[in-house]
Amino acid sequence: MRKKAVILLSGGLDSTLAAKLMMKQGIELEAINFVTTFCTCTKKGCQHQASKVASELGIRITVKNITGEYLEIVKNPRFGYGSGANPCIDCRIFTFRKAKAFMEETGASFVVTGEVLGERPMSQRREAMMTIERESGLERLILRPLSAKLFEPTLAEEEGVVNREALLKISGRSRKPQIELARELSLNEYPCPAGGCLLTDPRFSKRAKDLLAHNDFTLDNVMLLKAGRHFRLSEELKLIVGRNEKENEIILNLSKAGDLLMAAKDLPGPIALLKGRYLDNDLRLALAVTARYVDKNEDYPLILMQYWKKGDEDRSSYEAAPMDEKKVERMQI
Repeated sequence: MRKKAVILLSGGLDSTLAAKLMMKQGIELEAINFVTTFCTCTKKGCQHQASKVASELGIRITVKNITGEYLEIVKNPRFGYGSGANPCIDCRIFTFRKAKAFMEETGASFVVTGEVLGERPMSQRREAMMTIERESGLERLILRPLSAKLFEPTLAEEEGVVNREALLKISGRSRKPQIELARELSLNEYPCPAGGCLLTDPRFSKRAKDLLAHNDFTLDNVMLLKAGRHFRLSEELKLIVGRNEKENEIILNLSKAGDLLMAAKDLPGPIALLKGRYLDNDLRLALAVTARYVDKNEDYPLILMQYWKKGDEDRSSYEAAPMDEKKVERMQI
């Protein structure tokens, strides 16, 4: 067995510590980082953080965007969702299978991760971790340096490639052991404790589940979930209303030719996007909801709204009465 491993490097504290522990034992590491549109590791993204850590450690890294394939995992998770729309077990199986292929491609002998037993409620339970190993085809080939002594020895440990006695037995959700270990390893400026996933966020996951329920879980629609206020007007109709200038720009950029856009004619306020089939009553409803968020003088009960199809210069007008706030809230996702 070669002293070379693939490490799943998120750029978080745990995977950084795992890399440091392996490097102390002379293990050659090749890092891989998987990114999706759901990552929230840093403002600059997971890829930035992982690449930064890899550079600091002197490890070669390969970054792969797996969003397209991952959408299918989110749609139909074999092992179900967590508290939100997060298919954590299926996600880990999916990424570990890709790590296994990368391991074989690079001539590595095993896979290293920063996983800690019991740290995450869904994917880092012992039973779940064993399921992930089995389903990914990596039984006894996943080494978790931070929790290794809480598991049966891997092949790398049994064959003496890795010294098991130098590995740890950290468990649970407290980060104190990792922070102390960072000090011991002279890791003074370590990254965030762990990356994040939008699918665990209550508001975002509610919106994601709405898309899933209406068979609209496409990449374009998922990207729109990150911006604006979202309203379900009917089973076939959804309205997205920008909250600021930046979100207005995002909505305009993500809208497609033929999509219906709307905004107040002479007053500052949101750009709104209406997606789906609509009748005249639906259009008036969407205009009233959008008008609710226009900056206006309270003395004017009606707001002159404009609406147009993207790519079409012709604009139509309609005087809309802003909808009552409580009615608007009932439709908001």
